[in-house]
Amino acid sequence: MRWTGPLESAALLSVLPVPARTAASTRGVLPWAPLVGFLLGGIATGAAVLGDRWISPLAGAVLGIAVLAVLTRGLHLDGLADTADGLGPLRERERALQVMRQSDIGPFGVVTLVLTLLLQAACLAALLATDVGWLALWTAVVVSRLAMTRTGLSGVAMADGSSLGRLVAATVSAPWLAACALVVVGVVVAGSGADPAVSGRLLGAAAAGLVAAELVYRRARTRLGGVTGDVMGAMGETATTAVLVVAAAVLR
Repeated sequence: MRWTGPLESAALLSVLPVPARTAASTRGVLPWAPLVGFLLGGIATGAAVLGDRWISPLAGAVLGIAVLAVLTRGLHLDGLADTADGLGPLRERERALQVMRQSDIGPFGVVTLVLTLLLQAACLAALLATDVGWLALWTAVVVSRLAMTRTGLSGVAMADGSSLGRLVAATVSAPWLAACALVVVGVVVAGSGADPAVSGRLLGAAAAGLVAAELVYRRARTRLGGVTGDVMGAMGETATTAVLVVAAAVLR
């Protein structure tokens, strides 16, 4: 495991200040993505809770999501939009990858982006009305990074022409991913006050997020031939949304 990995991950996946000389590589990005998610989730959760307390649950939800977007430079949201443009219309693989590499966003990307953000805000607003809304948001953010870390396992196909995919391929071991998942489970259980009903529902929502991200991966593997950096971002945003939707459904 690279000792500079956390800095490499923070440099690519966030706006957190990182010394340039210690983040010159991207090999450590995926293994340490859950740690970055832990930090970003904490900051976004704090913003959401303050917005809820000072204004309203809806304002808190929008503020939390906005802070998260700023902290990630909108990187994952951009990946979601580009992946929607690539996977949405029926087109050949090479053309789909070409569309995803373009800087503009097409109609599929715009619609997907808008609906995803609206759904995240609506569900988070409902969750902030409960005692564990903060924990649900934190869980969603970290689980989304677990979903992205999964793409670094050995045997995961990378799409042709994906420079990031080529650099991070096979950088994550199964035991490391399992250890990260166990840490998330421990934090959820502790954060829920050892209430088995709450922790069980939150962990179920987390599992739903991972399943949703897996569906995106499998679709990308079929249509694109594998994963790209955009697909990783799309998997993260899909996981975040699924966790919030399921958590809002079972915790209200």
